[in-house]
Amino acid sequence: MGDAGALAIVHVRSWQATYRGQVPQNYLDGLDPAQRKQGWEQWIRSDQPPWGTTVLEHDTDGVVGLINVAPSRDSDTDPLTVGEVIAVYLLPEHWGHGGGRVLMNDGRRRMADAGCRDAVLWVLETNHRARRFYEADGWQADGSIKTDDSRGFPMREIRYRRHIAA
Repeated sequence: MGDAGALAIVHVRSWQATYRGQVPQNYLDGLDPAQRKQGWEQWIRSDQPPWGTTVLEHDTDGVVGLINVAPSRDSDTDPLTVGEVIAVYLLPEHWGHGGGRVLMNDGRRRMADAGCRDAVLWVLETNHRARRFYEADGWQADGSIKTDDSRGFPMREIRYRRHIAA
């Protein structure tokens, strides 16, 4: 599971590093772990294995990453057979050291344990680093696109899909 405060820090720092130049800087500057903590407390309380949040801890740095998986929320998928990576975040100083791969492997395993054959995730269209990471991990854009306006500015996202069951 994990400490909500630590998860909020990972969430905010990951967003600030990942989305610099892709979303308004004033939005990134305004992100506050203290404000995100309550949301993470709710997510942790609602976790029902195999669904929920897994954290990645480092020997000296504590919580450095997380992945949250759930049944797919998309209306064109079957939530009984399609899981969704809701969030995967890693502190920027831990990028490129295998932590993201560990988290994705865990998420896929948990979705497969829940009976899913496939998984989806949404990624910001301009997030080329993440898209390369997902593609190297066997994910492919499936042609679905949406625009998330929930933060007061448009975020155009592309859906990726991957087969996860043997």
